[in-house]
Amino acid sequence: MTFLRVTNGTAVACAKIPLVSMELFVAEVTGAVAAGGRLAALLGQPRPGGGADLYAVLAMDAESALWVGRTEVGSTYPSLTQVCPQAHWFERDIAESCGVQPEGHPWLKPIRFTGVEDRPCGEMDFFRVAGEAIHEVAVGPVHAGIIEPGHFRFQCHGESVYHLEISLGYQHRGVERALIGGPTPRSIHYAETLAGDTTIGHATAYSRICEAFGRLRVSARAQALRGIAQELERLANHIGDLGALAGDVGFLPTQSYCGRIRGDALNMTAMLCGNRFGRGLVRPGGCAYDLGATEVAELVRRNQQLRIDSTTAIDLMFSAPSVLARFEETGVVALESCQALGLVGPAARACGASRDVRRDFPYGIFRFAQLPVCTWDTGDVFGRAYVRWLEVQQSLAFVEEQLQALPGGVVQSAGAVALAAEQFAVTLVEGWRGEICHVAFTGADGRFTCYKVFDPSCHNWFGLAYALRNQQVSDFPLCNKSFNLSYCGHDL
Repeated sequence: MTFLRVTNGTAVACAKIPLVSMELFVAEVTGAVAAGGRLAALLGQPRPGGGADLYAVLAMDAESALWVGRTEVGSTYPSLTQVCPQAHWFERDIAESCGVQPEGHPWLKPIRFTGVEDRPCGEMDFFRVAGEAIHEVAVGPVHAGIIEPGHFRFQCHGESVYHLEISLGYQHRGVERALIGGPTPRSIHYAETLAGDTTIGHATAYSRICEAFGRLRVSARAQALRGIAQELERLANHIGDLGALAGDVGFLPTQSYCGRIRGDALNMTAMLCGNRFGRGLVRPGGCAYDLGATEVAELVRRNQQLRIDSTTAIDLMFSAPSVLARFEETGVVALESCQALGLVGPAARACGASRDVRRDFPYGIFRFAQLPVCTWDTGDVFGRAYVRWLEVQQSLAFVEEQLQALPGGVVQSAGAVALAAEQFAVTLVEGWRGEICHVAFTGADGRFTCYKVFDPSCHNWFGLAYALRNQQVSDFPLCNKSFNLSYCGHDL
């Protein structure tokens, strides 16, 4: 491979990234994907005078290898999506952010609405199926309850869904643009709110970017606390989602119990830093808070109670035939489709894809306390739910183990960080939804010249659309919750 091999969370000089022809760039990407790799990131940087530099980050999970390369393109270039479906979302983003057009892209539509006069918010051409008795069902962008905006357009024949098109980008916030020129005192707060339910995941990825550029070492104790916080975040969200799935099929005991148990997990995070979602804990160079012996003992006690309560509530759901009848064979995504789309996280592992950053590209405490990857092979709602339950049990064991063997030392963060000039770094973190990828460049002044964030939702929204094919339209709430993707994590 002509691309440069890099390490998760290590900076390299921008000049070392090889520049290759477009033909070789396409060949390297498609060859790696055909060999079982993934397109973890594809991004563009506009060039003075027009055109852009395209950068690809390839993840070879089986080899624990990351490869990065770049190519130069003019106002147009041949679309990679035609030969690599994983590139479809990335190329749509590049078209919007860099103004270069991927010729031959089969689905070149906006992924966000930025107030451009010739494209009012929410207006786009939807795919339509024609024929007798074909009808459309439109859902959103305004939804019932407290939920962010997103529009779903179903092409149906009776109750059967032929196609689901998802339109997002209604609340584009410009966070990536705001990070350029950083780090500033606000940068870490932008990172923590990229997706509010993944505060620890995104704050960790951002902090590791700063640590790579600033050559910072993080103490063993701080790494352990970050790992505990990350798994508590996973626990709270997985338990909450399992309860919501129970509610979607009318199984109220588990729904009620999990709503309360999720709060118990959030309260454990609050013991770490005073905030139930983990804001203020992870900082470049370490953590902003530490635990005393009394707090550690209390967290161990609460974790043990959390294990008892969650087992009672969730086993009740999985032993109910009425629940299994709705979960099994609903919203199936085959392993082949999962690989083609580049799905990540529990959605991928439920299809049988053994894929987890904590094992494949270990970082922090996970370099020493490795967790086995939880997989299932049905690719349906049951698989996505059961993988979550397996991960809940795994995270509970991990949290208790780390609390009882917490290393000594200090956890303080570094404060203001001076970053190395003209460097590139990529960090991968296994958030509760899946792989979080942050890519950043610094300029001659040691400030960010480009900062790109790829939330797991960026990979998985098309997985939801695929899961609805040939399903009943009434299955949408159940399928949607089994993925539980982020609007704001997408609409950056």
